[in-house]
Amino acid sequence: MPNEQDTALEVENLSLWYGEKQALKAIDLRVPKNRITALIGPSGCGKSTLLRCFNRMNDLIDGCRVTGDIRLQQQSILGGNEDLAALRRRVGMVFQRPNPFPKTIYENVVYGLRLQGVRDRRVLDEAVESALRAAALWSEVKNNLWQNALTLSSGQQQRLVIARAIAIEPEILLLDEPTSALDPISTLVIEELMSTLKQHFTLVLVTHNMQQAARVSDYTAFMHHGSVVEFDETDRIFTAPRQRRTEDYITGRYG
Repeated sequence: MPNEQDTALEVENLSLWYGEKQALKAIDLRVPKNRITALIGPSGCGKSTLLRCFNRMNDLIDGCRVTGDIRLQQQSILGGNEDLAALRRRVGMVFQRPNPFPKTIYENVVYGLRLQGVRDRRVLDEAVESALRAAALWSEVKNNLWQNALTLSSGQQQRLVIARAIAIEPEILLLDEPTSALDPISTLVIEELMSTLKQHFTLVLVTHNMQQAARVSDYTAFMHHGSVVEFDETDRIFTAPRQRRTEDYITGRYG
């Protein structure tokens, strides 16, 4: 478990209900800075629900109720007066299916910066190149920045969405099964990209693919029925889990 100085996000006694149905149960978790933390577990165990708590996306769901606390850099994000737009600039998100806007590649990348009021063309140009380089896409699209983003391949679109997310320089990047809709080659590119991005950002990854979690993450949380059963360094989770339920899931006895 990382110490307080090395913690980007701290979850304390977090529970969540959708109406009468409890989806998360008394979760305690520390997400370490500049590392990749994977959330694994069977379908419906609460992985994506927990991920969406980190940028308050669950607020958009009617009947959603949360207790406990989540602290970003030791400041609670669950207060009633929280500026959600500011929070989502600090905590970016990439979804399962690539969702570029029906705009040019350039305009996709600068979308968040324009929302923040950035108008200086030199600043925007530099941000586009920097974000596309960071997303390992610059060399493929630098001569076609005014092309519609929807003409890119699925793998390129997902890297473009990552570039769009990191252009506004968030502290944390949430990845909700970012490769599940991609072919194996595109998946490998995204996985290599994640390993590079953790030098600059804290990454939290939801994945159904245990091999992916084992390959790319530094820490892994195994979830079951809305609870975190076990959280540890990834190597330990996959080679010497402390909990029988973790071992049963990893060895394929259920899931």
